[in-house]
Amino acid sequence: MKLRRRSAVVAAGVAAAALLVPAAVAAAHGNGKQDDTSLRALASKQGLRFGTAVDAAQLGSNKAYTDIVAGQFSAVTAENAMKWDAVEPSQGVHNWKAADDLVKFAQQNGQAVRGHTLMWHNQLPGWLTTGVDNGTISNAQLRNILHQHVTDEVSHFKGKVWQWDVANEVFANSWETPQADGLNADDFWVKHLGSGVLADVFRWAHQADPKALLMYNDYNITGEDGTNVKFQAVYDFVKKLRKQGVPIDGIGEQGHLDTQYGFNATLYQNDLQAFGDLGLKVAITEADVRTFVDAPATQVPTDSLAQFAQPYEFSALLKGCELVSQCISFTAWGVHDGDSWIPSTFSGEGYGLLYDVNMQPKTAYSTLQQDLKAAAGTKKHGPVGGGK
Repeated sequence: MKLRRRSAVVAAGVAAAALLVPAAVAAAHGNGKQDDTSLRALASKQGLRFGTAVDAAQLGSNKAYTDIVAGQFSAVTAENAMKWDAVEPSQGVHNWKAADDLVKFAQQNGQAVRGHTLMWHNQLPGWLTTGVDNGTISNAQLRNILHQHVTDEVSHFKGKVWQWDVANEVFANSWETPQADGLNADDFWVKHLGSGVLADVFRWAHQADPKALLMYNDYNITGEDGTNVKFQAVYDFVKKLRKQGVPIDGIGEQGHLDTQYGFNATLYQNDLQAFGDLGLKVAITEADVRTFVDAPATQVPTDSLAQFAQPYEFSALLKGCELVSQCISFTAWGVHDGDSWIPSTFSGEGYGLLYDVNMQPKTAYSTLQQDLKAAAGTKKHGPVGGGK
């Protein structure tokens, strides 16, 4: 993401506010059992699911990791196990094991599952991209292949996945080239199949599992770059599709933030509410707050204000969701800093999650814990894990 630079005034305000946050952490390590001070238990008092993205390979093999996932979270997202390259590495040959194992784990621990993701321009299987590049897969064939993929995957998990990120990151940012409708003209799927593909994938997913919640998922759609350009494009497009009867149930706002840039919490909340007012459910799907760190292995913030800014912005993400009744889940994009995507993607940055590299809870954890305690019973977000 390309976001605006934070001002010193904002950073100072962050520090002052965060100093008021209690540092005590109760039952933060998880023990495989739900504790009434866990994030999942506290969130349930609002009818809200509190989730995390999960590396399926670590479940069972890493006890500390497994215990935190089971004890702290009431929803899990397959970080990679449900992406196309993972489930269909060879055309027509599926490998569902990792994803099936995650679903089984969720069922055993009373967790809802977020399916991620059916149509995205990244992590496509090599046989698909190679075929398109060399012309052995035509655009007409590509559409049929996508249809088959969506049908196969949603059908395989029918009745087991609560929310699907059906389409992911197809709208243009302010620094990219948009089509007239706001879609990214350079997106793999838009470029080959046109704007109509977005409606198609939602219809195909609905046909395969009519009870699953179908979400459009993206970043920078609640004003993170200081403008509402991308929000407006998504809002207008989704409003039009819903009038046409396209079965879009909700919007996933990813929530990737960086302490060096500004974050307008009011704009964020207003945009979430605007989506909700369209009759859509909303979810925070990939929350993390990164900052500059000393090294990937240790991830100690290099700016003394970052230790205050990180929990402050995490808190703003959660509170915006809490204040919008249509917000049904809040998901952190990973369990701990040692297993985060951030250091390998943003050079010199890290420290983005609720647990540090040693899987110890950070101030951000206790901050969100206190936020959830304070909001218990103040607003209902629907039955926990409820469907449409």
